Amino acid sequence: MKIRVLTWNIHGGVGRDGRFDLARIIDLIRGWEPDIIALQEVDSRRNLPGESPAFAFIASELGFHSVEAKTLLAKDGEYGQMLVSRWQLGRTRIHDISVPKREPRRAIEAEIETPHGPVHVLAAHFGLSLRERRRQAQALAEIAGSGPRTTIILGDFNDWVRGSVQRAFALEFPGVTSHRTWPTPYPLLRLDRVFCRPAQALLESRIDPRGRSMSDHLPVIAEIKLEK
Repeated sequence: MKIRVLTWNIHGGVGRDGRFDLARIIDLIRGWEPDIIALQEVDSRRNLPGESPAFAFIASELGFHSVEAKTLLAKDGEYGQMLVSRWQLGRTRIHDISVPKREPRRAIEAEIETPHGPVHVLAAHFGLSLRERRRQAQALAEIAGSGPRTTIILGDFNDWVRGSVQRAFALEFPGVTSHRTWPTPYPLLRLDRVFCRPAQALLESRIDPRGRSMSDHLPVIAEIKLEK
C-alpha cells in the first residue's frame, strides 16, 4: 500500500503578499489528496472576531482526524503545529523538546491506523540554533526508537548548518527527502523534510511551487510504501 504525506510550514497563514488566507492553503493541500499532513506555524492570533480559530478551521475544512501541539497560548489566540490524518488516530502524545532559554518546541507522536495496519508518525518544528537542533534530533530519534516497522518523521527542522539533524537520523531513518524549500522566492535551504524507515519506503517526493505565494516555505509531498 502507498500513502501520501505532506509537510508545510504555513507561516501563520500569511503569504508573501501580506494576506492572511487559510482558504488558499487548504485548497492547495486538498489538491494533493494527502493521507497524513504536518503543518507548522499554525496561528489563530490573526483571526478576525467571529472566525473559527486556525486550528479548528483547518481540521474542519480538511475533515480529518487531528492532534495539536500548541506552544503559545495567549488571550489573542494560539500558535503551534498540528498533525492531520485521513485515518483514525491511535495512541498520541505531545513531547516537550524545548531547550532552556529558547523558544518552546513540541513534537507530536501518533500511531495512525491505516487499512494496512498502524504506522508510527512523528511531526516536529525544530529550533533555530545548532545546539537546539542537535538536542532535539537526539530526543526525537530516541522517541522514534528502532525496529523494522515503517516510521515517518516530518516537519520543519531548520537544518541549514552542517546537516546535524540529517546525521542524527541517518542510521535509523535512511529514507529522506532533499528539496530546497526556503525562502520561497528563491529556495536555497532544505529546511522541510520527510524522513522514514526503511529506506525503500520512500518511493518519491516533490515540492509544490504554487505554495510560493502562500508562505515563506514550500510544501513537501512524499509517497511512502507501507508493508502489509
